[in-house]
Amino acid sequence: MNTLGRMLFLAVLLMPLTARGVSPVVRPNIIFILADDLGYGDLGAYGQTKIKTPSLDRMAAEGMRLTAHYSGGNVCAPSRCVLLTGVHPGHAFVRDNREVQPEGQLPLPADTVTLPRLLQKAGYLTGAFGKWGLGAPQSTGRPLNQGFTRFVGYNCQRVAHSYYPASLWDDETVFPLNNHPPVAGHAKLEAAADPHEPASYRRFTGEDFAPDHYAEAALEFVRQASGRPFLLYYATIVPHLALQVPPDSLAEYAGAFPETPYTGDRGYLPHRTPRAAYAAMITRLDREVGRLMALVKELGLDERTMFVFTSDNGPLYDQLGGTDSEFFNSHGGLRGRKGSFYEGGFRVPCLVRWTGTIPAGAVSDWVSGFEDWLPTLTELAGVPWKHDLDGISFIPTLTGTPQPERPFLYRESPGYGGQQCVRVGDWKVIRTGLMKAQRARPGTAAVRSELYNLAADCAEAHDISADHPDIVQRLEAIMRDEHVPSKEFPIPALDR
Repeated sequence: MNTLGRMLFLAVLLMPLTARGVSPVVRPNIIFILADDLGYGDLGAYGQTKIKTPSLDRMAAEGMRLTAHYSGGNVCAPSRCVLLTGVHPGHAFVRDNREVQPEGQLPLPADTVTLPRLLQKAGYLTGAFGKWGLGAPQSTGRPLNQGFTRFVGYNCQRVAHSYYPASLWDDETVFPLNNHPPVAGHAKLEAAADPHEPASYRRFTGEDFAPDHYAEAALEFVRQASGRPFLLYYATIVPHLALQVPPDSLAEYAGAFPETPYTGDRGYLPHRTPRAAYAAMITRLDREVGRLMALVKELGLDERTMFVFTSDNGPLYDQLGGTDSEFFNSHGGLRGRKGSFYEGGFRVPCLVRWTGTIPAGAVSDWVSGFEDWLPTLTELAGVPWKHDLDGISFIPTLTGTPQPERPFLYRESPGYGGQQCVRVGDWKVIRTGLMKAQRARPGTAAVRSELYNLAADCAEAHDISADHPDIVQRLEAIMRDEHVPSKEFPIPALDR
């Protein structure tokens, strides 16, 4: 954050927690649930009518629903990096997905300051369950090298394309699953197979559904950690493709929707009833959230536990891998999908529940982002953070106290053609095609900034940049200031 931003929030950040309605004695347990490619409109609390999400709807009723919350990026790895480090993509180390062989993604450096490391200093037990994506098994970025003392799940995002893999990681040991053979995440239906016949799809289902394993490990972690404050980072792969879900969950939606079999022609795995599969995956995730909530209550920890539920980016483009965002209104009427910095690509659902502290049934439109969780959660844990952050503690907002508007929210990515965006109040500027700009012929037009007023045009249907050149200029200046060149993820049109 720039100097002006820090000055604006200094008074709030220095205010004692007791003045904000939060007891400094109660350091909450933190259960942070991160869905994968779940859209703004995929939950009942955000208007979904076709998919059943009773546990998450209850979380919304018993806590706060954020309506202007933004993921850290437009794809998986950078979003997680922003979440765990508290800096936006213009300053973060990981700014796009990048795979390393034979397994894993570009690793966080060994000296990275992360949320779990800071919470460990305050005596928190820390566990991660689900998908990692920030460093290969033997790299500096692996979970147990970045502040987690327990990890069960997928290290690699590519391996996580299958819900029936050969194995998962258990700390730093490979744990074999009973999938013989394991199911790869990409295939097509054989040309001679009948797409309407269930038997044609049997080879795309295994015995051991991987999310069930890390869900059980997460529950056990809560049981074992219940005597001390803990951070549970539950980064599930649901509902990321491929479309795979056990038969008992699929049966809940049998015949619920008109279906056209998906044969695998647009990536990932075929499915006979793709709409039912997508809905069933989300409902099964909702069931796991309900189990966590029930366990916390059983252990008498309800008033000492903060639940956060959100998604790492927006939903997929229609029909990719058999998905149907239009049918489910997964984007919630917003423009753009995963990979985009139009609202549908990174404005995400976010629910926060802390019984007795966060007002029940509250709704907030305070503009917040993944970078804000590190300063918020570490402040609640009583951990001072002295290093540079872009995030802002929003404890006042969560506890029902007025909070000044943030100076800006900034995003960038070299992926999907290269993009930048910044939001200031209701004004938003977005620039696309940045990676193509340096290859343009001399004399061709430079990348143009689009301007939207989100209060009047949340769907970003009307570019009004020509009507407000002064606002465009002001927001472009912020984008120039917030981009720090990256050796790993250059954007030449910005770096020079």
